[in-house]
Amino acid sequence: MKISVVIPTMNEEESIGQVLDDVNKALSGRDYEVLIVDTNSTDKTREIARNKGARVVDEPRRGYGRAYKTGFEEANGDIIVTLDADCTYPAEKIPQMVIMIEKEGYEFISTDRLSNISSDVMGWVHRFGNWALKTTANILFKIKLKDSQSGMWVFKKSCLRHINLTSDGMPLSEEIKIEAIKKGINFKEVPIDYRKRKGEAKIRSLKDGWKNFAFLFKKRFG
Repeated sequence: MKISVVIPTMNEEESIGQVLDDVNKALSGRDYEVLIVDTNSTDKTREIARNKGARVVDEPRRGYGRAYKTGFEEANGDIIVTLDADCTYPAEKIPQMVIMIEKEGYEFISTDRLSNISSDVMGWVHRFGNWALKTTANILFKIKLKDSQSGMWVFKKSCLRHINLTSDGMPLSEEIKIEAIKKGINFKEVPIDYRKRKGEAKIRSLKDGWKNFAFLFKKRFG
């Protein structure tokens, strides 16, 4: 199966080179492509990405979810892998999860950052926020997620035919997991070691957190 790695970017010159080196090393010998979905970076993100062999897709419309939906449309692979451009996710784990898709019958693998999280990596405010969002999603949708906000997923592209992604923002992360589970896709969470990010954080913790909460209630009752 061909693999498409989709990474959204906005001014990630400090980290994108290392992320792409890690992805290229992990997938050496496989049939794969890397798509950088760039939202008007003004630094050297695009130049670095192209030099590392990635295909840069321009997406002038802002939004985490919008970038991913554009990347999914552009992806040529049978399996889609997502991760952030800030070195927080372990690219070396991609082959292990791809094998779970290819040989163990799973259709959607999501990563669980919270089971092994260190206070050095994520402070108590963010950990509480992640717990609250996860718990709210589990209650509202009667599911059992361990980490509703993780941004590293490995899934069959064919899953996209069965799920309805409405968010153009950060809530897409929780929405894609809820949709996969509720639509009966063979879903599994895998614990990972989450790392300190490189570069400037793009998440606005309080504002994005409230948007995620509001989205959950709108999706459930709207």
